[in-house]
Amino acid sequence: MDLERGILQNSSKGKESWKTVLTLAYQSLGVVYGEISTSPLYVYRNTFAEDIGHSETNEEIYGVLSLVFWTLTLVPLVKYVFIVLRADDNGEGGTFALYSLLCRHAKVGLLPNCQLADEELSEYKNHSCGVAAERSLASSLKTLLERHKVLQRILLVLALLGTCMVIGVGVLKPAISVFSAVSGLELSMSKEHHRYVEVPGACIILIGLFALQRYGTNRVGFLFAPIVCVWLFCISAIGLYNIFYWNPHVYKALSPYYVFQFLKKTRRGGWMALGGILLCITGSEAMFAGLGHFSQLSIKIAFTSLVYPSLVLAYMGQAAYFSRHHDVEQEYHFGFYVSVPEKLRWPVLVIAILAAVVGSQSIITGTFSIIRQCSALSCFPRVKVVHTSSKIHGQVYIPEINWLLMLLCLAVTIGFRDTKLMGNASGLAVVSVMLVTSCLMSLVIVICWHKNVVLAVGFVLFFGSIEALFFSASVMKFFEGAWVPVALAFVFLSVMCVWHYGTLKKYEFDVQNKVSISWLLSLGPSLGFARVRGIGLVHTELVSGIPAIFSHFVTNLPAFHQVLVFLCIKHVPVPHVKPEERFLVGRVGPRDFRIYRCIVRYGYHDVHKDDNEFEKDLVCSIAKFIQAGSGGCNSSNDDPEKCGGNMTVVGSCSTSHPVDAELGESSESERVMKAKKRVRFIVPESPKIDTGAMEELKELMEAREVGVAYILGQSYMRVKPGSSMLKKLVINFGYEFLRKNSREPSSVLSAPHASSLEVGMMYHV
Repeated sequence: MDLERGILQNSSKGKESWKTVLTLAYQSLGVVYGEISTSPLYVYRNTFAEDIGHSETNEEIYGVLSLVFWTLTLVPLVKYVFIVLRADDNGEGGTFALYSLLCRHAKVGLLPNCQLADEELSEYKNHSCGVAAERSLASSLKTLLERHKVLQRILLVLALLGTCMVIGVGVLKPAISVFSAVSGLELSMSKEHHRYVEVPGACIILIGLFALQRYGTNRVGFLFAPIVCVWLFCISAIGLYNIFYWNPHVYKALSPYYVFQFLKKTRRGGWMALGGILLCITGSEAMFAGLGHFSQLSIKIAFTSLVYPSLVLAYMGQAAYFSRHHDVEQEYHFGFYVSVPEKLRWPVLVIAILAAVVGSQSIITGTFSIIRQCSALSCFPRVKVVHTSSKIHGQVYIPEINWLLMLLCLAVTIGFRDTKLMGNASGLAVVSVMLVTSCLMSLVIVICWHKNVVLAVGFVLFFGSIEALFFSASVMKFFEGAWVPVALAFVFLSVMCVWHYGTLKKYEFDVQNKVSISWLLSLGPSLGFARVRGIGLVHTELVSGIPAIFSHFVTNLPAFHQVLVFLCIKHVPVPHVKPEERFLVGRVGPRDFRIYRCIVRYGYHDVHKDDNEFEKDLVCSIAKFIQAGSGGCNSSNDDPEKCGGNMTVVGSCSTSHPVDAELGESSESERVMKAKKRVRFIVPESPKIDTGAMEELKELMEAREVGVAYILGQSYMRVKPGSSMLKKLVINFGYEFLRKNSREPSSVLSAPHASSLEVGMMYHV
């Protein structure tokens, strides 16, 4: 059974067979654990790069091993495997999954076009909330967050900061992994030759790695799990050999006693060495982020049964070797390849490079995925998203981000040329993401799980204290490489905040300047509106009212189509929206005006259809709405402001009973649809449909046959005179620069150029 089938079974049945679970556990090795599996390449070298020395009694070596063991046990195993993995967002994981989970339970999201109807989505609903929970402290905390916008902004910035650090890991992790793997050449070549091969070799591998991203992991992903399996078997076997051959008593170092002895003896040097020890848990966040592709059980089985024991044996084996070799040259001291038997170094070098590439691949694709989530939720400029797999929704490729990451990776590799500096930078980025996760998880425990606040405080104090200790050690190395993730986070966070602020201001202008249907009706006699044949799709971000762009259009050109649809495509804070819940349809004005509002809802992992398929689904949804006779006004005498107040959820054509069949689509039309993706509808003769609905359906189908015109708004923002200099800088320069250099919305890009009409308007905010 392949990965796609396993995922489908996981989502459709809710319960997995053991065969599926074990298959997913095996395949998760290549996607989730490639990053953490390569950490033995550089942990000891970075840790002992500090001035902590070593003695004949091996106290420092045993102390470092004990710290590594307990860090691996407490953070990836206890925190992530047993606690954080349970906080999934309908099967999705990661920083933004936690944030969207909080947004739904406490309504702290800052998305401007939220509706009460969104809360009726099946993935939005909170099934665990009860009466007792509402009376608890969770209710008070929830109310506090909902009342204060400042707290909501802090929560958003916290989530964005974690996202920025994930991007920083996406820059630094490939560089340190590949560079550390290639550094094995130093023991097999002379120093002079090695100096000219190491950096160029790492750069060539990195360029090849990023060049292959456009093909996606779907084509070569079948190799990932075997490579990581071979690598884990390799390091665990070498570890066992070193333990039994050099120091069988090294297991004593697993006692926490050696942690206290190490810190007591080394003091500041031992504290500074924590930045290197921290690198043993890089990739822990990938377990949580990988929930979108694998089930909780499969990820837990893979880590506890193979990854964790292999890493422990690898670190114990290295410590056993180092404890018996104090005479190795300082340049090679505590390097991974020193502990590898000489006859196996070349094969291990090849496997290490392949494992480093696989580990880098996982963090790069993870970076693509989280940027896509941010973009969908209006927190990142729109970028081109290419779906590299038609079966696995999470496999995406973003060209602009890919080449930017490649340039930054090469700059780090060429600029640092040292695993110590790269490790300092990577460590700060990793521990920052973990701190953000701990903070968000403490809120999830109280608000979403409705547990006692003592548990939440205990969680954040225990794990937060551990991570804060590592963070303090990493920050002390700010000028030794740790400034890189801080600089990257500052740049990306600035971009995200500017884009989100500009998006909110644009929507606020739309809301403040929207017009009512009464205004449109009052202008009718004076302007003499002409109705043109066909369907007019007016793209807007408003979920109610008539956008200022349309009023600007009709006052200058008093004509619009016989069927007019105000189309709003928006994303909601859930991973997926089911096709049967995709469309919200209602009327604007009296029935004989033939004006509709259609809101199309997507989750942050959903794929927007191409223009022809989407156009077909849109017309089908309106036809279903008319057939159902839901909502809207039946005559021009009704109050126009109340018309369309109640919108109806309508499924797409691909769900349940397709409208094509209900409307009697002809066999000739089916052939045309297959060839051109065009649909010809025939109005059914059914006694269940009243005369008015029949006429409405007939006019809709006639307009569909004439064609669809896309009316797109092109807005330009300028700050009002008298505004602050900061606001002018953010809007006039920052947001407008990002808007001009970012992609158009997918709905605009998919609109046929021959049928599109752009309406420009200046927004003064």
